[in-house]
Order: sequence, then C-alpha cells, then structure tokens
Amino acid sequence: MLTHLSIHNFAIVEKLDLELSRGMTVVSGETGAGKSIMIDALQLALGGRADSGAVRSGAKKTEIIANFDINQLPQAQAWLDAQELSLDGECILRRIITLEGRSRSFINGRNCPLSSLRELGQFLVAIHGQHEHQSLMQKEHHRLLLDNYAAHTSLQDKTTISFNQYHQLNAALVKLSSQSDEQQAKLQLLSYQVEELEQLSLADDEVESLELEQKTLSQASEILHSGQQLLDILDQSEQHHAAQLLNQGVQIHSQLPQQSPLIAQAGELINSALIQVEEAASEVRLYLNKVEINPQRLLDVEDRLSLIFNLARKHKVEPCELVELQRQLCEELDAINGSDESISTLQLAVDKARASFIKLATKLSKQRHAAAKKLNTQINSQLTLLGMPAAQFCVSLTPYPQDQLHSYGLEDIEFIISTNKGQAAKPLAKIASGGELSRISLAIQVVTAQSNTTPTLMFDEVDVGIGGGIAEVVGKLLRQLGQNSQVLCITHQPQVASQGHQHLYVSKRTERNNTHTQVQTIDRETRINEIARMLGGVDITQRTLAHAKEMLEAR
Repeated sequence: MLTHLSIHNFAIVEKLDLELSRGMTVVSGETGAGKSIMIDALQLALGGRADSGAVRSGAKKTEIIANFDINQLPQAQAWLDAQELSLDGECILRRIITLEGRSRSFINGRNCPLSSLRELGQFLVAIHGQHEHQSLMQKEHHRLLLDNYAAHTSLQDKTTISFNQYHQLNAALVKLSSQSDEQQAKLQLLSYQVEELEQLSLADDEVESLELEQKTLSQASEILHSGQQLLDILDQSEQHHAAQLLNQGVQIHSQLPQQSPLIAQAGELINSALIQVEEAASEVRLYLNKVEINPQRLLDVEDRLSLIFNLARKHKVEPCELVELQRQLCEELDAINGSDESISTLQLAVDKARASFIKLATKLSKQRHAAAKKLNTQINSQLTLLGMPAAQFCVSLTPYPQDQLHSYGLEDIEFIISTNKGQAAKPLAKIASGGELSRISLAIQVVTAQSNTTPTLMFDEVDVGIGGGIAEVVGKLLRQLGQNSQVLCITHQPQVASQGHQHLYVSKRTERNNTHTQVQTIDRETRINEIARMLGGVDITQRTLAHAKEMLEAR
C-alpha cells in the first residue's frame, strides 16, 4: 500500500508530505484548492507523461517521491527481484522533472527508464478517474475491463502471442503463394532452357577444342604439305637435311684443338642443336600422323560449333560461358521447385499455428462467458443499490465470423444496458442521461475494483452527478472496498466524505502573489465542520453541524 507521498514544487504545491494509512481515505476541499494534485503527482511517480509545466513557478525542478509497503504484494516483490531492485519489503518511486522538461526516474534509489515505473506501477495503484465514463464509450475498454475482472491476463497474452505467430506465418504464405503464378511461368521457361542446354551437353573447354580441330581440318592439305617440307629439312633420311649437316659439323669440330674452352663450348652447342633438331623432327612427325583430310568430320565439327554459337547468341553470352549458364539456370530451377515444397511446409505451419490459436482462444472465450455472467449479476446488484432497480446490464459477446481471426480472441465484446423495463438493451454510448451514465460507470468501477488485486485504489470524483441517498450508498461501497484495500477518494459529496476512515483537507492560501496548496489530516471536530461545509449553505448552523456529526456516527 501507499505509505508516504512527498511532493516538492509541483504545480501550486511548494512542499507536501503525506502519511497515508489503510482503509478509506477521503480528500475534500473547496473548488480550485488542488484536490486532484495528489493523484496527478502520483501518476507522475508511476511513469505518467509530464512536461516543464509541471514545475512550480519560480522553481528549477519538481520532485515526487512515493513510498509503498509491498510485504503483502508478491507480484511487485517478484518484479523487483527480477530487476535486482529489492529493498526489504519497501518500494520507493522517485521522479524528477526539470524546468527544461527533462525527466529522471528512480526505483529504490536506482536510475531506471519510465517504462519500468509503468510496469511496476500496475502492481501498486489503480486509478479510477472522474472521466472514466468517457472510456466506457469505447468497446476496446469493455474488453479490457472484462479480462481484468476475469483475471486471465496471462491467457489473454498467450492468445495474442499465438495469433501474432499465426498472422506472421500466414502473411508469409500469402506472399509466397502470390509469387507462385509468376514462378510457374518462369518455371516453364527455365525448364525449356535447361533441357535445351542439357541436350547440347557441352563439356568444359569443348569450344576451344572444337575451334582448334575445325581450323586443323579446314587446312589439312596445307598443313600436311608444309609439315612434310619441314620434315624434309629436319629428317636425317633426306640429303642436305639439318641433322646431316650438324653431324658433319660434329666430325669437323673433333679435328679442332679441344683444349680451347671456346672450341669445347662450341662442340657442346653443336651436339645440343643436333639433339633438338632430332626431337623437333619427331614432334612434327607425331603431329602429322594425327592430321587427316576428313571432309565429313569437318562438317560435323562445323555443325557442332554452329549449334553452340547459335545457342550462345540466344542467351546473349559467349560460347565458352554456356556451361556456367547451365549451372545457374539449374540452381534457379531448383530454387523454384524448392519454393513449392516451401509452400507446402509453410501451409502445414500455418495450419498448426491456427489450431494452436483456436485452442487458446476457445479456452479464453469460455472463461469470458463465465466471467461475463458473474459480472452481469454483480453490476446489476450495484445498480439496484444506486437507484436503478429496473436497469439490466449485460456483457454482449458476439462471435466473429469463422473466417476472421482477431488477436484478442473469438468474440467482439461490448457492454449494453436497458435502463427501463420493456426496452431493448443498447450500447452504453446510446445512454442519453448523464446521471444514469455516471451511476453505471460507478457500478462498473466498484465491481471491477473489488476483483482488482492492486492494493491501492484511487477514485477521483467518481461521485460527480449523484447526491442524496445514492451518494450515501456510494460512500458505503467505497468504505466496503477499504476493508480489504487502501482506498483514496477525492469527493465533493458529504455522504461519501463521512464514510472515510481518514480525512484529508486540501486548502490554498496566497502570500506575496504566490499561491500555496496545503493538505492536512483533520481531527474529528474539524471533520464535522468540513462535512457541514460540504452539506451547503452560506452559514454553518447548529443544525448543519448536528447533521454532519450524525453522518459520522452513523457509519
């Protein structure tokens, strides 16, 4: 529960320190005194939005500190433990806002982001505002209220996560399937191209080999003639051939004085030349043995080259690049064939994710229907107490079409009500009477607050638009909530104020053109006077005081 609230230089508050206790604490004061400042300050401590306008005029910064006793709050304690921020059953939230609009936040003395304040704050305080009935116009808020009342937040989160998984998989499937038609056309083209290249069956380096063979075959006669001439020059079987001349040179060289290094080197060169000429003749002979005049083979080679070059032109590549092109086209073809398998695999995953979502959503739906039935009964009981015995409140759960899945479940949720017998139930937004809407809103808040595990409940002028006996009923309902929770209630109604276990009075004073707000806990006598003031009248009479005293004693 909230044990202490310290406010420094916030709005028109210079310094305020409040000690708070269990039960129901009422806050009253004249209009404009700043009764809602406490709630505004606490909202900032819980991570609410702020700007430099929050800083009191003349000050450099606003500082708000909220102390909570969390010994009986396992969820809050677990959150702090997980963040390594525990502090012996205590939780201290601190928020600083500078005149420049910069903000710093702390949990148990440790700097932290605003999101951490918000996460932790949901375990500490629930604030019900005077404009709560405005949010009741929104169906989205109805779903949140029902789910919070049913206390199946974990199941709701799992359902939403399951839907998101299904949605992502289905989106991927739709995208992949939409590409399928284009891929089918591409598949046909690729299949034809690959088949054409496979029929060609081009080997690596085949083009270079064929071009060389074609050149040789087309010049076979010239090659054989020239080759034979070369052999005639080189081959020792012929007269005046190179080998014979070199042999003669060897014999003549042997007649020269071998002691001379130059003569010896010359002899080595002549012998080497003789060997090279003989090897050259052997190589030429081997080559000529492979050359033949073969018109049919030449025709076959030229036809093969023509086929290769035509296919290369068709694909706009060099002939030598056709082998690599075939490999690339095969990879594309495999990828498209693989995408068909991917679609099948993805379809199975989508079906599985959808079934998982339906299972969770069905379980959630059953819990919602059970909670709605219970909520209807409790709210209608409260409406009777609030002077609307003929009203019939109902949580409408309308199933979505089966082909439409939604992240929040299987049904559309809306609060509807009939305020008079014989009238059809209508959405809350169609309720014309502001007074009726205020009481309906209050009944919903009281019932949902009873199921709220948050230990501190704050009600900011939720009794606006009611009075008399109804206001007394409201006060008793809030006091009843205070038996098990800490209730802070800002009110203008004396019937509500008289029900509080503790009473805070808010006042303001002006000094040297500066306005100051003060909040003080008032004793019994002062409280009688305050309730008498709230009862009305220009002057507080003995009769008014007696009435106020009677209201306090009648609790």
